[in-house]
Amino acid sequence: MTIFSKIIAGEIPCYKIAENENFLAFLDISPLVKGHVLIVPKIETDKFFDLSDQLLSEILIFAKPIATAIEKSFDCKRCGISVVGIEVPHAHMHLIPINSANDLNFTQPKLQLEESEILHIQQKIISNL
Repeated sequence: MTIFSKIIAGEIPCYKIAENENFLAFLDISPLVKGHVLIVPKIETDKFFDLSDQLLSEILIFAKPIATAIEKSFDCKRCGISVVGIEVPHAHMHLIPINSANDLNFTQPKLQLEESEILHIQQKIISNL
């Protein structure tokens, strides 16, 4: 069971942004920038492109209003999207407010935020959904 499956099962808490029957979106607790959201399918699948065609199309539709909310919530040029899939063997997508391509550089140091700031970011995004 991956860490994402444990989050989906409620065994590990998360800062939820949105959820439906197939996906869960929550804040990355070690974000590249403030507003970094992860979207994971509820079915545990290692590689993103091993998801069914149906889920592949649905994950983008699920992500669209979240991306729009991120853009409304942060001073950014756009919401970037990244699928890396190296750190956790569970398909997932990153939605990240960006101003340059370097904002999607996963070799950069991650932010360490106080819980109060994480909660503020969570509420900010949810209020713009």
